[in-house]
Amino acid sequence: MRVLSAAIGAVLATATLLAPSAAAQRETRIPESAIATASQLREAALASDLGYRVTESLTTEVGPRMAGSDGDARAVAWAQAKFRELGYDKVWVEPVTFPKWERRAEHAQVLGAHAQPLALTALGGSPGGTVEAEVVRFADLAALEAAPPGSLAGKIAFVDYRMERARDGSGYGPGSRVRSRAPSVAITKGAIGFLMRSAGTDSHRQPHTGITRFDDGLTPIPSAALSVPDAAQLTRLLQRGPQQVRMSLDCGWTGTATSYNVIGEIRGSKRPNEVVLIGGHLDSWDLGTGAVDDGAGVGLTMAAGALIGQLPKAPARTVRVVAFANEEQGLYGGKAYAQQHAKALRQHQLAAESDFGAGRIYAYSSSAPAYAQRADRQIAEVLAPLGIAHVPGEGGPGPDISPFAADGLAWARLAQDGSDYFDLHHTPDDTFDKIDPQALAQNVAAYAVFAYLAAQAEGDFGSAPKEAKTTD
Repeated sequence: MRVLSAAIGAVLATATLLAPSAAAQRETRIPESAIATASQLREAALASDLGYRVTESLTTEVGPRMAGSDGDARAVAWAQAKFRELGYDKVWVEPVTFPKWERRAEHAQVLGAHAQPLALTALGGSPGGTVEAEVVRFADLAALEAAPPGSLAGKIAFVDYRMERARDGSGYGPGSRVRSRAPSVAITKGAIGFLMRSAGTDSHRQPHTGITRFDDGLTPIPSAALSVPDAAQLTRLLQRGPQQVRMSLDCGWTGTATSYNVIGEIRGSKRPNEVVLIGGHLDSWDLGTGAVDDGAGVGLTMAAGALIGQLPKAPARTVRVVAFANEEQGLYGGKAYAQQHAKALRQHQLAAESDFGAGRIYAYSSSAPAYAQRADRQIAEVLAPLGIAHVPGEGGPGPDISPFAADGLAWARLAQDGSDYFDLHHTPDDTFDKIDPQALAQNVAAYAVFAYLAAQAEGDFGSAPKEAKTTD
């Protein structure tokens, strides 16, 4: 018996040494009892207007929430109070510090024989100042890049790129690249000012703002976006001959500010230190009331977490909802969260962010590894009655979770229909009346199902620190 026991002991010792590798490959699955509960949760969420009411509260009681502003501070207080009102088990804040940019006043006009005002807005990060000069039009960023050095000396560069409408928002990449890159390129060509057709798909006289950057070593120039109709008007005027424009911007950086990631939790019943994360960003630009960008994301994820919290029994893992600070000017809240929680990356089961408006969700995908594909399909099956297709291998993480995902966080994507998102994005038209309550309820249902099932899964979805790349 002792010999047999020794042999068994040796086998068990070997198995123990191999256990971590074997465990990592064990199939992740979701119990059938959780599937049944999630189906009931889905129907309850569809019948609820909680997400709509939370979004209405934020956009009405706080309004615009540009990072570092008084509105931003009121939004932080609002979020803490709302989490508590909704019954979250734990609520706290984590500081996020960043440079502060302010917009004060802005206007522009065509001068000369065709004198008329232009509707424009300063790009975030632009310096203030008044410039008066001839305008030179470029069809796109590539055309500006091809201009000879010095060819724009003393002139205003105007990039007239037309953004294309797409359900998945894919047209925004080239449009936003004009905003982020073209001012620096214009400076290298000698320009003293920069104008662009707004990165938007609407035809309203409402310009779209957004952050821009200036390359190191360059002296920034006043930079602004024209509304789509005004960009078209300026192009027609230029077809009639040279045009002079005066642009006056009163804006700029004013030191640093501190805001907060606001976090609420529904504590897990079995593994409370393991987390499923959902959320949106709390800040907005100052022109509208930040309803689709991203009041809806905050409202629907807060509501999803609250509905999970109302179940007779909490899920095994903690559901954490994060209202991220200052996404608009550089993902500051997302970066701070990733740094703050780096040591707990493995404890983050799965994360998803809503930051693409309030349109219906039409597709689901995740970064789940092969051993978690069964659970991924199970989530997709409960989402399917909401009109959500399973599209494995597509998409990527939301903006604020992308810094943590780059470190190895497992992510999921609940893709919203953004066909009209860029009609409203970063404009005065981003207001609560644009939100469809039924579409928002569908979003709440999807996020509640997703978060609950991920929290109930037996096994993980692959969160693990990525190995640092080494060079020889």
